[in-house]
Amino acid sequence: MKPLTNDDLAEATATVRRFMSPTPAYPWPLLAQAIGTEVWVKHEDATPTGAFKVRGGLVFADRLLRGPAAIDGLVSATTGNHGQSLAFADHAMGLAVTIVIPHGNSPKKNAAMRAFGATVVEHGHDFQAARDHSVELAEERSLMPVPPFHRDLVAGVATATAELFATAGELDAIFVPVGMGSGINAAMAVRDLLGAPTEVIGVTAAGAPAMARSFAASAAVSTESVATFADGVATRSPDPEALAGVLAGAADIVSVTDDEMAEAIRLLFRSTHHLSCGAGAAALAALVAQRDRWHGRKVAAIHTSSNIDTPLAATVLAGHTPPSGGR
Repeated sequence: MKPLTNDDLAEATATVRRFMSPTPAYPWPLLAQAIGTEVWVKHEDATPTGAFKVRGGLVFADRLLRGPAAIDGLVSATTGNHGQSLAFADHAMGLAVTIVIPHGNSPKKNAAMRAFGATVVEHGHDFQAARDHSVELAEERSLMPVPPFHRDLVAGVATATAELFATAGELDAIFVPVGMGSGINAAMAVRDLLGAPTEVIGVTAAGAPAMARSFAASAAVSTESVATFADGVATRSPDPEALAGVLAGAADIVSVTDDEMAEAIRLLFRSTHHLSCGAGAAALAALVAQRDRWHGRKVAAIHTSSNIDTPLAATVLAGHTPPSGGR
């Protein structure tokens, strides 16, 4: 991916500001007590869709509409947050969007996508199967496919990291959940634009280790399946462009278990009064696991999303870990 420039970031910020205000970032004292370091949480659960990806959807749609090509409609695949971002952005800008989801996907996320105006199609048993079908629909229906990773998506998401640095100042590290890679690439892009020494650490689920294995091997490694309740990071094939950025700029990619993510949801709720999904709490889970390394330093965890179904939230808050399928 061509590196983002300050002009790219300024343009993306102007687009995002048309539809949403900056989200908060706070240094929560109860988290500091629990972990032993100054912990800033960037609350992307406070966006209009409850997740960080709406920023990328807005920038992608805006730049598409300002381009020369006529667009009949868009299609993409998701387990929820990417689809909500496109549905929100495309509805706001007058575009039609079709979203392909795997069977058994979160009812809450499906309802939100439909409420934002998307046509929702169920296909396949996981994200990869849904993604493959979205490519087929693009050809069959003459729709423009929206990839899960794209420079414009990264530019939009980068506005969140820019807000974090503007609020928190210099940081020793930022922990970022990793699905298809827009969040971590955005964090690294802003870090590099600022010339900051901040380590950017990506977090995957132990049951969806494709990016962690790829980072360790310095080459793309796919898995045959995933086994985690954290659907936001439940990917089994890394995007080559996203992986290239991760290999060039990430300090590390670490994995956390479903038990660790469930406990992080509970810790986040106790300490900040914010509810999270599994993927949204993955960054905090990794920070807890590495607390000795970061003792006495200043770190941030990106709370990427609060989009969790009520039965799942009830299970976690009652002290249990959901089954790996999340349902």
